[in-house]
Amino acid sequence: MIKSVSVAALPVAENLIIQKNRIENNAGPACKRVCVVTGTHGDELEGQYVCARLAKILNKEKQNLSGIVDIYPALNPLGIDSVTRGFPMFDLDMNRIFPGSPTGLVAEIAANDIIRDIEGADMCIDIHSSNIFLREIPQVRVSEQTAAELLPYAVMLNVDLVWIHASATVLESTLAHSLNTRGVKTLVVEMGVGMRITENYCKQLVDGILNMLHELGMWNGHIEQVRKPLVSKDYRIDFLNSDAHGIFIPSTAHGSHVNAGDRIGKVIDPLLGTLVEETLAPCSGLLFTLREYPVVFGGSLLARIMGDSKNG
Repeated sequence: MIKSVSVAALPVAENLIIQKNRIENNAGPACKRVCVVTGTHGDELEGQYVCARLAKILNKEKQNLSGIVDIYPALNPLGIDSVTRGFPMFDLDMNRIFPGSPTGLVAEIAANDIIRDIEGADMCIDIHSSNIFLREIPQVRVSEQTAAELLPYAVMLNVDLVWIHASATVLESTLAHSLNTRGVKTLVVEMGVGMRITENYCKQLVDGILNMLHELGMWNGHIEQVRKPLVSKDYRIDFLNSDAHGIFIPSTAHGSHVNAGDRIGKVIDPLLGTLVEETLAPCSGLLFTLREYPVVFGGSLLARIMGDSKNG
């Protein structure tokens, strides 16, 4: 069932319409509800395919579902339509204005409508892609203050990594923070690269969502065996930044295991044709972030490695 979550008039006789697809079966008063949301940033499209694939499976096998799954494929439809990361016209990041306001500007009203619609759910999965500069393996990101509660659910999602962030890096104006403070357990998934769809990553996450529904007692259909993710609290994380400007050429496959001293990539000067920097792994571990966009400057992030242990 398609429902409108937020509707607002726009110039030139157009409307902003944010919709959800409610799929339900055996949905009694005490049934569980899980929300899958994506499209907060208009240049993040991995979640679009996740929503499409999940909806197809749930509709085809609705008899195996017990409860409600609400799928929100485009929280920022204007951004998706205009290939814009932020909310067009207002030049803002929609994931920095939650919980919004019922009497604010169009974007604030939309954010408030989204929060009110999701409130009361048992679980929310907030799917993001990386930006156009970096490629990420499928991972769940949670804050230190929510890790104890959310980690048991994060490991259900068939991701490769659970990254626990320091509390200081958590922005209170995000959708995930706003929902977690309202009692809706919310997991942030990040994977792939901006403006692209990585089909195998999307299929991996759909398998994880079905596994979570099964663990919550909402799904009796087929589930794939899920992988056990690395959890960052047990490992060191190294950030590799460029010291030069030029063109970055990767030498190692994204998502692979590297050894200390391995060459991750190189930065070359396209004018002179010379090697200006060689990027070497400072430790052995999983290369979970790798630069996708080749142009770099001093300070540009090239890669992130999760070491085999905290000591290296």
